[in-house]
Amino acid sequence: MQNSMTNNLIVVKGAGEMASAIAHRLMMCHFPVVMTEVENPSVIRRTVSFAQAIFHNKYCLQNICAEKVAKENISEILRLVTQKIIPVVVDPTATIIRSLKPAVVIDAIIAKRNTGTAIHDAPLVIGVGPGFTARQDVHFVIESNRGHHLARIICNGKAEENTSTPGNIAGMTNERLLRAPVDGEFVAHTFIGAPIKSGELFGKIGEHTIKAKISGVVRGIIADGHFCKVRTKIGDIDPRGEIEYCFCMSEKARNISGAILEVVVRHLYTIRNL
Repeated sequence: MQNSMTNNLIVVKGAGEMASAIAHRLMMCHFPVVMTEVENPSVIRRTVSFAQAIFHNKYCLQNICAEKVAKENISEILRLVTQKIIPVVVDPTATIIRSLKPAVVIDAIIAKRNTGTAIHDAPLVIGVGPGFTARQDVHFVIESNRGHHLARIICNGKAEENTSTPGNIAGMTNERLLRAPVDGEFVAHTFIGAPIKSGELFGKIGEHTIKAKISGVVRGIIADGHFCKVRTKIGDIDPRGEIEYCFCMSEKARNISGAILEVVVRHLYTIRNL
């Protein structure tokens, strides 16, 4: 791993929308990135998530491509890194960090709690959203709550607590999200980018029908056939009705990815100028 491409290796935990926006921005700035995910990601905004590589082996997002790789295959991971392709590894606890010894670890799982990230995982460790404390379990925390402080870089302390209320889009919060009413396998009756009206069928779990609560376009939907636990988020309807938005990273994701890039560049500049 001793070459210019891998010296600044960054491991991003998670491969959903937020993690993917972070990885994409870092790759566009020529930082090498490896991503970790669970075996069966419950990703909603699949069109803007590198987690799709888990299901399809390869996935490209705005000129950056990712490939699924076994965590045991270190040589293949490093080969992809040198080819400027993101390896996406099924590794829920990110044990690969011990093998790769990255310069930076970014926890972008957005679990609203710390699922195992520690400040000693890398020389620079960043946590996104609530669940982390800067200077305690990570070096920096990035605020994820929409509003005036979105993407604020926190050097000491915590992000705002989880409000349990989705971000406001065109005046809609909880009503724009759909959740599983029971445990079971989800069967989709629509697709990302499709127009939908309030009351129309969105999908089913067993005999339970799931209907849209507002009109708009389907911005996100969990993969057809995914086994969901009750209350799992399974859909996102955008009331603005702009189909283009379904295939673009959100302004929230772009803001947070910019803050991450700033922290990484500041850190590397500092250690190189000591």
